[in-house]
Amino acid sequence: MKVVIGSDKDGFVLKEKVKHYLKEHDYEVFDVTPEPAVDFVESSLKVTRKVLENGIEKAIMFDEYGVGSAMASNKVKGMITANLNEERTAHMTAMHNGAKAIALGSGIVGEKLAYSIVQHYLDAKYAGGRHQIRLNMLEEMI
Repeated sequence: MKVVIGSDKDGFVLKEKVKHYLKEHDYEVFDVTPEPAVDFVESSLKVTRKVLENGIEKAIMFDEYGVGSAMASNKVKGMITANLNEERTAHMTAMHNGAKAIALGSGIVGEKLAYSIVQHYLDAKYAGGRHQIRLNMLEEMI
C-alpha cells in the first residue's frame, strides 16, 4: 500500500519514527517533507496535493497538535483528513468517513500510540454504502 507522509518542524521527529515503522511493515512511503516544512500549512498541503493528484488512498500528517494540519488539509476540496489521538477513531474514520489522511500531534501522541493509531487507520477499508451519501453531501458543500 502507498502512504504519503509529511510534517512541519514540530512533528518531524515523530514522522521519521513512523516512516521507519511503515517501511519495516512493507508500506511504500512517499515522504513529501524529507526536511521539515516551516509550518503545518505547508506540510499538510504538500501531503494533500500528493494524495489528490496521484489517487493515493492513505496519508499521514504530523505537527505539534494535529489539528492545524487537519484544518488546512480539509480546506482543499476533495480531501478528508481527521485529527486523531486514539485507535478506535482511526479505524472508524477510515471505514465510515473515507478519510484520505490522518493528522497526528507529536505533542499529544507518543511513539507507541502513533504506531497503533497508524496501523488501525491503514488496516481499515472504506465501507462505502450508506456512508457514501454523507461523503457526497460533504463534497457538495462550498
